[in-house]
This record gives sequence, structure tokens and C-alpha cells, in this order.
Amino acid sequence: MSGATPLHETLWNQNQELAAACRNHPFVRGLAKGTLDREAFKRYVAQDAFFLRAFASAYASAAERSSDAATAETFLELRDAAMDELGLHARYAEILGIDLERVAPYPATNAYTDFLRGVASQAQVDEIVAAMTPCMRLYACLGKELAAETGDDARASHPYREWIETYRGAEFQAAAARLEALLDRLATERPAIREAYRYAMECELRFFSAPMEGAP
Repeated sequence: MSGATPLHETLWNQNQELAAACRNHPFVRGLAKGTLDREAFKRYVAQDAFFLRAFASAYASAAERSSDAATAETFLELRDAAMDELGLHARYAEILGIDLERVAPYPATNAYTDFLRGVASQAQVDEIVAAMTPCMRLYACLGKELAAETGDDARASHPYREWIETYRGAEFQAAAARLEALLDRLATERPAIREAYRYAMECELRFFSAPMEGAP
């Protein structure tokens, strides 16, 4: 139907309370203000690096399950972008003294990655995309919003400037938009799609909490 709301917008709007909880989470507020405890950020970087490997693998699974070469190629390009994102974590790891090969995942991280691996190995492509889109959309939004909050002058000396710049940057914004376009093209609004999207949003919120709590 002409003028209908795209699926990615519908799902995002249905989960605004979770998006708001992420925006207002103490971890994100600390990032915005530059007051986030360095040890909490160190724990986050380690966990996010572990998560990104599973995220990249899910892209590869989606490519394998794609019905046409062009869609598969798009998934592989998005996988490569996720691997490039790991470069940011590698730089932080060097600065913060993190051995990324010896990261023990927190329960929240395991829950998220187990979910992604399960969907990637058993579900249809549209469900894989629905499970992955919230992460990209949320971080794209946070990058833009935190950049607007801090302002260019303040961000020059911000302790988490590189994190903000990465997620507000054109490359990440474009990757998020590409994944949302795939969701719009490949999926329809049905229970499995709504559930995958919402569970991923719930995982995102728990993922921010774990580093603050120093989860075992």
C-alpha cells in the first residue's frame, strides 16, 4: 500500500520503551557525559568484541540462506563492516590492556550470542535480519544523539569521542540503513519477526547493564 509505514519503522516504534530505556541507561548517560567509569567501559569493550564476532557470523549465515546473489553480497558486505568495527575494539583493547582472545562472556552476552546463533542456524533469512536490525538501529541512533548532546567543540576532548564518532559516522549510519532496507524487503510483520526484534532489544538493554554491574 502506498504510504504505508516501512516495517523497520513499525518495529522500532513498537519498541520505543526499550529504546528509551537504553538511551537513559546509566551506561549510555555516562558515555554521553564522559563520566563512565573506565573499568566499566573496559568490560564493555571486551564483551562487545565477543558479541561482534557472533554478529558477523550471523551475517554470513544470512548470506548463505539468501535466495539471490545480490542479497547475499549485501550481507557479506555488512559482515565486512562488522569486522571493521572490531578494529575500534582492537584499538581500545590495546589502550585498556584487554586480551580479546581471553574474554569470558557474561551471562547477558551469552544470552544474546546464543540467540543470534540459534536464529542464524535455524530460522529463515527474514528472522535473522529481524534479530540483527535492533543493534544497528539502536547504535546508529545513539551515535547521532550523543554527538548532538556533546557538540563538536566538547567532543574534541571527550574521553569517549572515538566511540561516538564511530556510531554517528556516515559508514555506520549507511550500514544500519542497508540492514533496515533488507528487513523491509525480505520480511513481513508476523509474530516471529516481532518477537525476534523485541528480544534483541531486550538483550541490548541487558548488555548495557552487565558492565556496570561487573557481571561474573
